[in-house]
Amino acid sequence: MKDKFDRLSAEFSRITTVRYSTSFSLGIRFLDKRLHDPIYAIYGFVRLADEIVDSFHDYNKTYLLEAFKKDCFEAIENGISMNPILNSFQQVVREYNIDHQLIHAFLKSMEMDLEIQTYSEEKYQEYILGSAQVIGLMCLYVFAEGNLNLYYQLMPSAMKLGSAFQKINFLRDIGADYLCLNRSYFPDVDLGNFTEADKRKIEKNIEEEFDEALAGIKKLPYSSRCGVFLAYQYYRQLFEKIKMANACSIFSKRFRISNARKIALMCGVLLKNQMHLI
Repeated sequence: MKDKFDRLSAEFSRITTVRYSTSFSLGIRFLDKRLHDPIYAIYGFVRLADEIVDSFHDYNKTYLLEAFKKDCFEAIENGISMNPILNSFQQVVREYNIDHQLIHAFLKSMEMDLEIQTYSEEKYQEYILGSAQVIGLMCLYVFAEGNLNLYYQLMPSAMKLGSAFQKINFLRDIGADYLCLNRSYFPDVDLGNFTEADKRKIEKNIEEEFDEALAGIKKLPYSSRCGVFLAYQYYRQLFEKIKMANACSIFSKRFRISNARKIALMCGVLLKNQMHLI
């Protein structure tokens, strides 16, 4: 009978992904079908934790996050949770032998968001690792499907891709993070006096990470290459829009990719995939 609950849990994770991220959902659709539910489960887990620290302002976030962490590891140990999203996540962790240290690192980054931080370079790198790079590594466990040699070969590229995505998110959300949540992630950058030089320095770093990530994407198994490449293309387009804006304007505008442009990106990726150009 647990099969029915497991299917319901997977559906909860899928709905959560679709409701919160149309772009991520589109990328998942370009993966081999057998990879859909595991990646939905990872996103659902990440989304719930992120929602606690970003949205539940009228509640005790520290308590909620600690309870979520406790429930998560109990679910992994017991092989079940009555929280459907944690139930689907624990299945993926157990099936693909995902390193528990990745989960700890992610939850640590969520804890960092509970307090106002002054980010040194070391603390910034720790946050990037936990909030983005380990998520890429969790997904890589799924994409490698038990091939640890492939996993370790592609680890650096997966981490660079996660890092680039997160830094683009920082730039895209810089106004809301700084003005509404009082968060400033970039070390040695005064967001009260954010300059073009500051912006270009961050963008140069993102460009370098994108280049390293693309080399790894091309080595992914066919079952996952197209979906990850679509996510890469989406973020590259978003990055290009941000690059064209001046340092001041990114505080007042949240950049998006239009639905028409998303469709064009999907068609282009499909064509490249069919022609084996990825």
